[in-house]
Amino acid sequence: MTNRRNPAPPTATLDINCDCKEYVVDYLTKSFPVRLMAVFTDENGNARSEPMSDENGAPVLCRSALAARDGMIEQLCALPPIATALDAIIERFGVDQVAEVTGRTRRLIVGHDGRQVLQSRSPRANVAETRDFMDGTKRILVFSDAGGTGRSYHADLTAKNQMRRVHFLLEPGWRADAAIQGLGRTNRTNQASAPLFRPVTTDVRGERRFISTIARRLDSLGALTRGQRQTGGQNLFDPADNLESTYAKEALHRWFGLLFAGKLEAVTLSRFEELSGLRVEGPDGAMVDDLPTIQRWLNRILALPIALQNGIFDEFLGLVEARIDAARQAGTLDIGVETIAVEHFEVLTDTLLRTDALSGATTHLLELEIARALKPLRLERLEELYGFSGARKQLLRNTRSGRIGLLVPARSLLTDEGMRVARFELVRPLKHGHITADQLAESNWETADPTEFQRLWQAEVDDAASNHKRERLHLATGLLLPVWDKLPSDYVRVSRISARDGRSLLGREVPLHCVPELCQALGLEDEHVFSAEQIVDAVLGTGRPMQIKSREALTLKRSLVNGSQRLELAGWSASRLDWYKAHGCFTEIIRYQTRLFVPTTNAVAVLARLAGQI
Repeated sequence: MTNRRNPAPPTATLDINCDCKEYVVDYLTKSFPVRLMAVFTDENGNARSEPMSDENGAPVLCRSALAARDGMIEQLCALPPIATALDAIIERFGVDQVAEVTGRTRRLIVGHDGRQVLQSRSPRANVAETRDFMDGTKRILVFSDAGGTGRSYHADLTAKNQMRRVHFLLEPGWRADAAIQGLGRTNRTNQASAPLFRPVTTDVRGERRFISTIARRLDSLGALTRGQRQTGGQNLFDPADNLESTYAKEALHRWFGLLFAGKLEAVTLSRFEELSGLRVEGPDGAMVDDLPTIQRWLNRILALPIALQNGIFDEFLGLVEARIDAARQAGTLDIGVETIAVEHFEVLTDTLLRTDALSGATTHLLELEIARALKPLRLERLEELYGFSGARKQLLRNTRSGRIGLLVPARSLLTDEGMRVARFELVRPLKHGHITADQLAESNWETADPTEFQRLWQAEVDDAASNHKRERLHLATGLLLPVWDKLPSDYVRVSRISARDGRSLLGREVPLHCVPELCQALGLEDEHVFSAEQIVDAVLGTGRPMQIKSREALTLKRSLVNGSQRLELAGWSASRLDWYKAHGCFTEIIRYQTRLFVPTTNAVAVLARLAGQI
């Protein structure tokens, strides 16, 4: 079999395929194991093997291995050529739309007549291509490591092209520092807008190993910038992408426990040890204490067959995401600094919490009202991202609120006992989140008609496009280190409020129910007067009880009664029971005890009357 290409006559049409078959065929020819091996037992009783040779010293080859190698090469050469990502992009959009900044001196392009043309590129071609992109003449830029050195492609305020960059990361490779350097080319100071980063991977789960390395390096870079994690990562990756985080290490330890107990579906203990070469079970039949590190485990997983690799990663990521979801719900997930882009904000109150005796630096608690422009997901974009057809996709409408949503299958979570928790992604016009199968069964979501679904979705988009979302929040700003231990430990979120007029505030968010505790811990009088609407939203949203300033020391809390969440009052006087009922409360005897509830339908009005606000 020959792999030589004869040069085409000068007058013939070029038909050149720039693929990597030659390298793969050469690798198979030289490295495919075709030699017979002799198995023997050494002095310690271990089975070993060595290459066989005949009486003349020539290697003995295996006929079946030779046939397998030749058949594989034949099938490989019969496959249609696969273009590289760079050539495919240029062929799809054309050289008039794509600026190429790489180290190539020649390239094959398709001319206007549809024929291949071999084009030479001078060293100054990169300069011209960069200028075309920054001027907006070409809308797409493709650059490599060689083309990214010493150049910037961000939406500079002095450039003609100030459109927001969408940076796709292709083939990140093993070098995380090179990938990070490339990401920094589109994110600079003096830019009109920050870029959107989009890492691209295939359905091979092992590729997450490379993305994880970049995510870990970005987190480490952010840790060097005084805890401002976003400086390094720019929220490019989800916490689940870092497979070397604390959550991932805890999940791997539990994965080994489930593997040892035989509770995993993807692989058994014996097969995993045979294929990976890692030891989980010791000579005494117990699990070894010195389990493999996550870096070593990830590297061994990459050598497994694709189907097995994907199955193992699915179960492992189910454990990781279960831990991250639990930390996110508890408010302890550290994602660094989160930038909240708002139209404008207004400082309602400014409470001085502390003044440093040496430096004079102050710590403040600000009550802000922010207005955010709603950015709904358009119906066309929804269909482009998810599509409406599919065996497991459902068009839903909430019979209680009238809202609609698209239900999309998501990765199942895995509990520490090895039980799978079926989960779905619920996509709505203004937000999306996850919902378990049990939560879906207990909710008010029902199947919707496709025509009605599209009409209601478009109605929500039109309504949201013309409105702003107004909300209030409390932000601790200034010198925070001396009062860091006084801030709520179960809610860690550092935010930068950035307005369109250039104003910004940086601090740590304080939930509404934690404001009285913070003031009390610092020896201050709580002068904040919360509205009934704020109290109701805080109690229903967080489940934390809150005090109501009234004639009596009333506490509003959230209680689960008969499968539904209710607002319950505590601390009320039995002698004034009729007075509470006259102001809108209702009672119910549960286990021979009278309990007082506030109706959720008009809770704001009832609480306002109880507090004497109306």
